[in-house]
Amino acid sequence: MSEESSGNTKKVEVVLSPALFPAYFESTDCTVVVIDVFRATSAICAAFESGIKGLIPVANLEEAIKYKSEGYKVGAERNAEVVDGFDFGNSPLGFKDGKFKGETIVLTTTNGTKAVDVAKSAANVVIGSFANLTAVCEYIEKADKDVLLFCAGWKDRFNLEDTLFAGAVAQKITQNLRFQNISDSTIAAMNMYDAAKDDMYGFLGNSSHRKRLSRLNMEEDVIYCLSLDQTDIVPVLEGDIIVSNKS
Repeated sequence: MSEESSGNTKKVEVVLSPALFPAYFESTDCTVVVIDVFRATSAICAAFESGIKGLIPVANLEEAIKYKSEGYKVGAERNAEVVDGFDFGNSPLGFKDGKFKGETIVLTTTNGTKAVDVAKSAANVVIGSFANLTAVCEYIEKADKDVLLFCAGWKDRFNLEDTLFAGAVAQKITQNLRFQNISDSTIAAMNMYDAAKDDMYGFLGNSSHRKRLSRLNMEEDVIYCLSLDQTDIVPVLEGDIIVSNKS
């Protein structure tokens, strides 16, 4: 549907890579859903479900080191592995025992936290993963703003898993007549999700990041990251800190 024929309907656009974000970010009055399925946004959702108070996303290791020197528990991941000297990485399974319950922690990752930093000037910045798919869709509809489904990708490159999640969100929210102004990238993401939804694990079998995680014996992480609706929490960015929308 063209912008001219869309009336008051909200735009739903999929940003397939951080390198494309400036082309889509036309107004701060929008909801940006940051997506890094393997694994940052899945881990952030798991951390809030386990009871953390807040999470400070940082884009680089230098800033993470500064927070660590101030006594924070700090997670750092680069190239899918935990960075030496830090407390944890970005595995969602690392939060299952609630060991950071009630704490504000810090996280830096290869792609996901950088995407949060890129998007931070938007009116609403939220964290999306298959783990909170339905909750994210409900949040978007309640916010009633244009939507950018922002795929963190891999080092500014397109990836399959983030695009699948964007397609899943788009399929749900475009059932609402207020969210009918969709872009070509949104159509592509929805078609991809349609092709994959019955077996996302198999569909992603040859994807670069799934193979990367498999080489590191992280198949359990992959399974978790593709499991739907494990939490009803939507982590939201408030200033420089991510908090739960339930708090």
